[in-house]
Amino acid sequence: MNPADPVVPAPQERTRRGLQAVNAEEFSFSDAVGGVRGLVETAAPGIVFVTMWVATSHLGWSLGAACATALVAVVLRLVQRTPLTQALGGLLGIALGVVLAWRSGDAGDFFVPGLWLNAAYLAGVLISILVRWPAVGLVLEAIRTGFTAEKARETGTEDANPLAGLSAWRSDPELLQRYTVATWLWVGMFALRLGVQLPLWYFEQVGWLGTARLVLGTPLWGLVLWLTWTVVRGAHEKDKQAAAAQV
Repeated sequence: MNPADPVVPAPQERTRRGLQAVNAEEFSFSDAVGGVRGLVETAAPGIVFVTMWVATSHLGWSLGAACATALVAVVLRLVQRTPLTQALGGLLGIALGVVLAWRSGDAGDFFVPGLWLNAAYLAGVLISILVRWPAVGLVLEAIRTGFTAEKARETGTEDANPLAGLSAWRSDPELLQRYTVATWLWVGMFALRLGVQLPLWYFEQVGWLGTARLVLGTPLWGLVLWLTWTVVRGAHEKDKQAAAAQV
């Protein structure tokens, strides 16, 4: 390196959120759930809705306050030019809940989209285990290997099938077992949410339903991400050792 050349600082590692955090060498709960801001953006609309409903029993005010809270999060991100994904996704979910609750006149229906989503996820991860394509493995391997032609070109294997990484792991019994166990953790999370929240919705316990959604939302998700990371950590250690030996 020429001493006269300017020193360029190494780029910081991109923040890993959600299942991307499971592929990291070290697990960060804060990064996994989107930091404090992500926690607030996820929880605030539901908290505002329940608080307004308990205080006023006025459905319109409660729905409006929840929707406004989610909208503020999106506007702030637009102004600050930060990623919109989490806040925008939250706004869409809140908007759907608002529409359902407004049409039915039942405050509990505000939480119905979340119940639908958890039921769909539960069915999906269960089916993935039954067909021996555990969902956690499929997603993590897609993130780890990259499944685009661009990735293939970067690795000098443009003639190879860029989707090969999505299936190669299934031939490794240890990997398949790890990912199956990890996927069962997600089955447990979705089943727990539905098992607690469905009875509360059925008996119209809006306050308790909101509390259960808060407790079984981001905190439980972060815990399951950490447990998943613990299960799959070191899954590709053999590959790393083999690559190091060839250097």
